[in-house]
Amino acid sequence: MFPGAGDSEFAFELLVSRWAELAWHPSDGARPVVVARQLGTRERRWDTVVLEVDPEAFAVRRRFGDRGLDSDLLRIVQSAPAEFAWYRDAVDDPGFPWRYVREAVHRAAARDLVEKRSGQNGRIEFRRVREYPDWVERIVAIENKPDLDASAAAALADQLQYDVESGLADEVWVATAATGERVSPALLEDIPVEVGVLEFDFAAGVDADTAEVVWHPTTLDSDPENRTRRLLAERGYGKGWRSFTETMRPDCRHFELRREGRALVPYCAAKERVPTAAECKGSCGEFSPEPPTWRTGGWPVEGGPGKGIRALLERRRERERECASRETQSSKQR
Repeated sequence: MFPGAGDSEFAFELLVSRWAELAWHPSDGARPVVVARQLGTRERRWDTVVLEVDPEAFAVRRRFGDRGLDSDLLRIVQSAPAEFAWYRDAVDDPGFPWRYVREAVHRAAARDLVEKRSGQNGRIEFRRVREYPDWVERIVAIENKPDLDASAAAALADQLQYDVESGLADEVWVATAATGERVSPALLEDIPVEVGVLEFDFAAGVDADTAEVVWHPTTLDSDPENRTRRLLAERGYGKGWRSFTETMRPDCRHFELRREGRALVPYCAAKERVPTAAECKGSCGEFSPEPPTWRTGGWPVEGGPGKGIRALLERRRERERECASRETQSSKQR
C-alpha cells in the first residue's frame, strides 16, 4: 500500500474511505457524498458505506444537528406534526410501550429536534421544528479486501450475495489492491456478477485517480422506504469514517497523524506503522500517556496533541459535510 501500512486492512479501509470523498462516483461522474465505515445491521457489517445525498435536502438534514438520530428519535422527527398534537395521536402504534415514545419526545426536544409542551390534562404534545427531509439518494456498500485472492473471494461469496439480495444497498463493490497483473484475481466466478470491482494503487497515498474500475456493478432493486436504510444513513452521518479516534488512543505520545497523498491516517511511532483499532488501546505495551504538562500548558495546542488530533479530524468531517451540502462537487479542491 504505502510505507508504514504493512498488511493492514484497517489502513486500506481508511484510504478507500478518503478516496470515496474525493472521487465518487468512479464511473458515472462526481456526486455529493457522505462516507462512513464499519456500519451494518444484525446480519451484516460493511467496511465502507457511501451515502449519495441530495445536496439541498442534506443541507436541511444538517440543521437537525451533527449527531445521528437513533431509531426512537428518527420515529419522532418523521412523525412530528405541523401543529401541536398529543404524541399518541401523532405517532403510529410502535408495537412497544408508549412510555418509550414519550421518553423519545423529551430527548428530541432536548436536542431542539422538535418543540414540546404540556397540553390538556398534562398530555405531552409536540410539533415539528422543520420537516425531516428525504436526503439520501443511494446507499453504496464497499467490501475492502486488499489481498483478495481465490480463497478470499470464495469466502466472501455468500456475504456479497446477501448484499445483492437484501434490498439495503443500491450498489455493491469490492475494493482490492492492484496486483500489476493483466487480469485481476478479483475477477473470479465466486463473486456475484452484480458486484463491481475496484483496484487501488496507494503507493503514493490517496488521490482521485488512485482507483481503476475493473468490473462495473449492476444497479440493485433497493427499497427506499426501508426503515433500516434510513437508520444506516443516520448512523453514517453521525459517525463518518474518521471516528477511529473514538476507539484508539490519540492521547498516547506515540500516536501521530501522517499524510498519505490527500489522506491523513493514524501512525504509531513506536511500532513504526499504522496501528489497528484493536491494538491501539491503553493495554498496549507501548502505550505512553502524553505528559499532563502537554494538556495544561497549551502545547502544541490547548488540551494537548490528543485533543488537537480529534479537533482536526472533526473539522475535516464538517468540511466534507459542507461540500456535500453544495449543489455540485465537480471541482473538489481539498
